[in-house]
Amino acid sequence: MGPRDQRRDCRRPNIISPSFSTRQVRLASGLVLFSFVATHLANHALGLVSLGAMEAGRGVFLTIWRSMPGTFALYGAFVVHFALALRAIYSRRAWRMPMGEFAQLAFGLLLPFLLIDHVLGTRVLHEVAGIRDSYARVIYNLWVVSPAGGVKQAFVLVVAWSHGCLGLYFWLRQRSWFTRYQPAFLAAAVLLPSLALLGFIDAGQTIARLAEKGGLDASVTAMPADGAGTALIETVRTAAYSVFATLVGGLFVLRFRRYLRLRRNMVEIRYGAGQTVRVPRGFSVLEASRRYGIPHNSTCGGKGRCSTCRVRVIEGLDRLPPPTETERKTLARINAGKDVRLACQLRAMNDLTVIPLLSTAVTAAEVVPRLSVAPGREQEVVVLFCDIRGFTKLVEARLPFDVVFLLNRYFAVVGRAVEAEGGTLDKFVGDGVMALFGVTPSALDPCRGAFAAAVAIGDGIRELNQELADELRAPLRLAIGIHVGPAVVGAIGYGSAIGITAIGDTVNIASRLEGVAKELDAYLVASERTALRAGLDLSAKGKRRIDVRGRSVALNVVAFDDMHDLSRSLDDESEPLS
Repeated sequence: MGPRDQRRDCRRPNIISPSFSTRQVRLASGLVLFSFVATHLANHALGLVSLGAMEAGRGVFLTIWRSMPGTFALYGAFVVHFALALRAIYSRRAWRMPMGEFAQLAFGLLLPFLLIDHVLGTRVLHEVAGIRDSYARVIYNLWVVSPAGGVKQAFVLVVAWSHGCLGLYFWLRQRSWFTRYQPAFLAAAVLLPSLALLGFIDAGQTIARLAEKGGLDASVTAMPADGAGTALIETVRTAAYSVFATLVGGLFVLRFRRYLRLRRNMVEIRYGAGQTVRVPRGFSVLEASRRYGIPHNSTCGGKGRCSTCRVRVIEGLDRLPPPTETERKTLARINAGKDVRLACQLRAMNDLTVIPLLSTAVTAAEVVPRLSVAPGREQEVVVLFCDIRGFTKLVEARLPFDVVFLLNRYFAVVGRAVEAEGGTLDKFVGDGVMALFGVTPSALDPCRGAFAAAVAIGDGIRELNQELADELRAPLRLAIGIHVGPAVVGAIGYGSAIGITAIGDTVNIASRLEGVAKELDAYLVASERTALRAGLDLSAKGKRRIDVRGRSVALNVVAFDDMHDLSRSLDDESEPLS
């Protein structure tokens, strides 16, 4: 394959004009269509008030959408949105996708076929037959004359609304404020179609009662004269179904032809762990990983908004297409070397050898274990607080998705160390972790387990620093505080946010000791009593007395400069205090 063919297969940025990408145009057209569906549903919901209210609302609805600008915007948005959707489907490299994305795609392809009869019956037929169009007449036809058509219309509204809501969700879910307002959005998404269906049912029942009593105006029940435009309507209907069927069917025929062509132009991607896969030319490295089940990080979902999928290109770097604008900006944010690329943006045009730079051994689901719910009770516990020094400054220039990835790696190191020593993770606050020892039955001594966990945390952070050495401005440094004492332990929270926690002075003191560790530039500060209970050798340690807020008596503490200092004291154990 020559350079021209390679350039043709390499997907270019989807640009309509210098200011708008195809994604932005598809979004804008989708918002127009979503507005139409929302106002249509709101008009239906007025049926809960009265038929008069529905008709008055319809007057406003028609003023907007049957005006010249409204008609042009509506039908123009439909044509553009459907055309760009077909283009996006054709451009997909793989069919593996989340269920929500598949539902949105299926609804979008189904909608044109569902809408044809409704559009012909509400706009075309009345103009051709010369019959007065009204809400009462539409509901009479859908409820009395053709109940099956009414069920189909209700189904169309639900499908159209679901398609639009899914599109809005995929667009807004990455916004920082979306989580805060998500419950309100969900309530609106469920409430509006529910009210619309109830309004349609209420209006239909009212129309049916009036029809039985002969109380409907003749314009409502009038039927078009035989042959009055029916031949034209059938011709238009057949043509519309044929056009959409041809477009959708042709799309999949073209995809199959492209698949056969790509199968003849395969490239080989080799991974540092020894895996080798063959994919059609033009597949991204991330798509190749997903197709063959090779674990590969991608916190942002493959949109180039994070750097967690990045790889180092070992072979084939000189033959790669240049980075897209999105990839270039992301790589610049992390000061990546010339041999580092984003797997989600890097499209393999020739054989490649890559090494994913971030481990996939940890997932967010591993960070927080499930805890059994227990009633509140007072018991002695060991509390460990752990925090990253200077975390705000450390991440201020990092991408938000990269911060999430880094925190999950750090939390996993702490969590595994705590659980291995019989402890229980209590909570994660920012970059801080609170862990409890002695809450659940364990053969391990809680005090000694807390210090052993602190050593294991230090080992894990040292390995993490080595792995991320190329991207961290400075190694991660921790501050840990440990204290033992009585606390009330029980299940606190609400709903899915409930969990076991400890409350009392012991928790406050442990938190204060973690702060003292930062003040003393020490790795760990623990109360003297806790260290003696753990059997640590304190013969070479100087003792300090600190004031703790809320306590009238100063507390004796010991400080360990680093993990090795703590490890030596733990290994040179003396007789633990009972």
